[in-house]
Amino acid sequence: MDYSIEYDLDDIGELASTLVQKADSKVLLFYGEMGVGKTTLIKSMVKSMGGHVSATSPTFSLVNEYPVKDDLVYHFDFYRINDPLEALDIGFEDYLGSGHWIFIEWPDIIEVLLPDEVVKIFLNQGKNRSRALDLELVNSN
Repeated sequence: MDYSIEYDLDDIGELASTLVQKADSKVLLFYGEMGVGKTTLIKSMVKSMGGHVSATSPTFSLVNEYPVKDDLVYHFDFYRINDPLEALDIGFEDYLGSGHWIFIEWPDIIEVLLPDEVVKIFLNQGKNRSRALDLELVNSN
């Protein structure tokens, strides 16, 4: 599933639902500059999955857990870590092996720990306050 789209914040609910339904992997990586809307998109995705807890950025806790309909979402923010070993120290491999949804902001530092198949979501500032999203399935098999 590779595609690009430009969207307004008014359209984020529909986009979030579509991303969840069409995801080829339960491990989603969110790339983009600070303030581009990674957490906002994740919040909408959790809501579209039946989550009743408002998603917030786990910048200091590193991971937040959200119950959703028939599943869980683990939301990671690795902005503040400097080494993949820090992710291992919080049990990141156990989360990956759980079979639940894994949403990761700032995944660059831990890419060596990731499974072969992930969905990469690249967010950029679009025109007139819109956002641009590029999505690609990565399968190194």
